[in-house]
Amino acid sequence: MALFAAAVLAGAATVAYAQQADPPKRQQTQPAKPPAKPKPPAATQGKPATPPAAAKAEALPPSQVGIGTHAKQAFMVDPQTSTVMLFKDAEQPMAPSSMSKMMTIYIIFEELAAGRLKLDSRFRVSERARAMGGSRMFLELGSEVSVEDLIKGIIVLSGNDACVVIAEGLSGSEESFAERMTKRGRELGMTKSVFKNSSGWPAEGQYTTARDLAVLSWRTIDDYPKLYRYYAESNWTYNNIRQENRNRLLKITPGTDGLKTGHTEEGGYGQATSAVRDGRRLILVVNGLASMAERAQETSRLMEWGYREFTNTTIFRAGDTVVEAPVWLGAQDKVALVVGRPVQITAPTGQAVSPRVVARFEGPLPAPLVKGTKVGVAAVTLPDGRIIEYPLEIGSDVARMGVVGRVATMIQHYLFGWLS
Repeated sequence: MALFAAAVLAGAATVAYAQQADPPKRQQTQPAKPPAKPKPPAATQGKPATPPAAAKAEALPPSQVGIGTHAKQAFMVDPQTSTVMLFKDAEQPMAPSSMSKMMTIYIIFEELAAGRLKLDSRFRVSERARAMGGSRMFLELGSEVSVEDLIKGIIVLSGNDACVVIAEGLSGSEESFAERMTKRGRELGMTKSVFKNSSGWPAEGQYTTARDLAVLSWRTIDDYPKLYRYYAESNWTYNNIRQENRNRLLKITPGTDGLKTGHTEEGGYGQATSAVRDGRRLILVVNGLASMAERAQETSRLMEWGYREFTNTTIFRAGDTVVEAPVWLGAQDKVALVVGRPVQITAPTGQAVSPRVVARFEGPLPAPLVKGTKVGVAAVTLPDGRIIEYPLEIGSDVARMGVVGRVATMIQHYLFGWLS
């Protein structure tokens, strides 16, 4: 079976591809990879935003990519296009603080989705959990707490005690659970993270990076969209004690729906933030800020800059035809290959984009064909030179030819195709 590579210039109607000489063998559908998860390639420099009076542009330490920031580490990405808009020492090891609680929550969500855990499952509070310092849910020794309450306690209240309860309930000990966190993180693409406990409590040998936390943020949002809603709760009352979510952006920055703040003496104040506006999501991780107030101000400023200075251009909408593929022994000669999700490009606001899209599939495609079957990829070259692959799907059902038609086609191919 031949490999077809159809080059499509955005907006162009003409598509050319090579014709194969032999009839197709058995169709082999190759699952295509989804859009790449966030990683730090070179990104297009955006225009500097006008900073508030409290942070003059010339006073801001520079970033490797994007505008300057007081944060020691910073990473902003558009996960739909994997475009990195801000990168400042984002691969530098740093103390994870309470942002590591996102890994604990991810594992809880994973257990719930697999059916091994239920929201009304209950875990007992141990002495170790009750004795935890720092931010707490104020759990009572020996009490049994539901998983849903523990989720809220970890996300909204940043409860260190709740993290220990979950760790011991799922893995028997916090040490075993931390090993699971590290292992699962590596599987998700967090290549430079090591966890030593479930809460982010300072510990020797525990570290992460801003990029790794952005990967975890996106995997949480993308893998468990129905459970992600807990990250948007701005306050919660447990045991008659009302506490506010430390993520101030939930109230001051439009579209914010997560994720987690953190603080340690070693690492300073940090935050993993995500917001969505008009269907476009951005993820930002900062760390090393001097106070809660500076964390909120700087995070909000950077998010506004990201939305203002960059826009997404839609190349194909979900369901749009990218190319028509030839069909072998089908009731019709061709079938549309479509994308199941929007194909977008992130670029500085006002910059024209003319991306190159190459459709790759093995064809002709042997009938019968079923709508939605993945048969190839649309490779999109971004302005910074990176290539992202989107799955190509069959756009409509195609029935197989009748017996007479198949026989006639085979004779025609093997006789006249050979003579030609």
